[in-house]
Amino acid sequence: MIAIQISQLTKKFGATTALSGVDLDITAGELFALLGPSGGGKTTLLRSLAGFHLPDAGRIFFDGEDVTRLAPHKRGTGMVFQNYALWPHLTVAENVAFGLEERRVPRGEIEKRVAQALATVRMEAFAGRRPGGLSGGQQQRVALARALVVRPRCLLLDEPLSNLDASLRLELRAEIRRVCKEFKLTTVYVTHDQKDALAVSDRLAILDGGRVLQAGAPRDVYRRPASRAAASFIGEADFIPAKIISAGAARATVESAVGRFEGVPGRGVAGLAAGASAILLIRPACWRLGREAVAGWNHVCGRIGPAVYLGETVQYDFVVGNVALKITELNPRFAENEELVASVAPDDVIVLAE
Repeated sequence: MIAIQISQLTKKFGATTALSGVDLDITAGELFALLGPSGGGKTTLLRSLAGFHLPDAGRIFFDGEDVTRLAPHKRGTGMVFQNYALWPHLTVAENVAFGLEERRVPRGEIEKRVAQALATVRMEAFAGRRPGGLSGGQQQRVALARALVVRPRCLLLDEPLSNLDASLRLELRAEIRRVCKEFKLTTVYVTHDQKDALAVSDRLAILDGGRVLQAGAPRDVYRRPASRAAASFIGEADFIPAKIISAGAARATVESAVGRFEGVPGRGVAGLAAGASAILLIRPACWRLGREAVAGWNHVCGRIGPAVYLGETVQYDFVVGNVALKITELNPRFAENEELVASVAPDDVIVLAE
């Protein structure tokens, strides 16, 4: 496993800037996710780490070694592609062995390492089959085994679960994390799916427009987004226009279209003057519905509007005047048009600079 340092990395394709001065540090053995919209720069950054793209500026270091212009086959990375990229005419075992044969590893060693890699991803029973006879999830496991068998210094995963159905995604998420931790691999995982990023990673970075909007532990980025743009890419939220009443280092008080709120000041909010524009960010799951307000919490009075039933949860439109707030509840128990009080703790209200 290696530590990765990315310093001021810039990459252009014609007039389009795919990466713009990206700085990131990835710790040895860390599972690091790159999250963001299509065209945000995630895959360009991953392919730059692999050596498939040469940057226009900036540098990449593996354990302090400058690999910016090192050929891909000399970097010691293993890559799993979105479309699996398996050879259809080769068996599972032959696909996994391909990289070792290219490295001229002795036949006995190849057989041993292929068997170990297939056992790691629980595909040893399928060694003699061809990819066309496998499910999407099985093909993804083979692609992972092929990357692992060469014993890479780091593992690069490009949207590895995007072609799988919901149940397989859950299974493979856990499997990928298990394998990466078992091998103590530094792993960079590209995804546009926020749940994949939250579930798999030790830390993550949100990229948009070729820039890093925010990086940190999943819980920190989710609960304390640095900007509206960052919050939009990681979970649902209501964004409510507001005006600053007071803004200190630990607490900010604002007036909004649905009432006065006390919350946690986001980046750049502390010290804003009274009357300055701001945005309230509240996650749907942070609200608590009831007949009475929770003592010490922010609260608003309203009525239940249209609801989306999701089985174990329901998401209500909670109508407060002309504003409909999104509120998610476990074990749904309220009916449309019921008049209630919605409460939210100050620590779950983020005040962002506009």
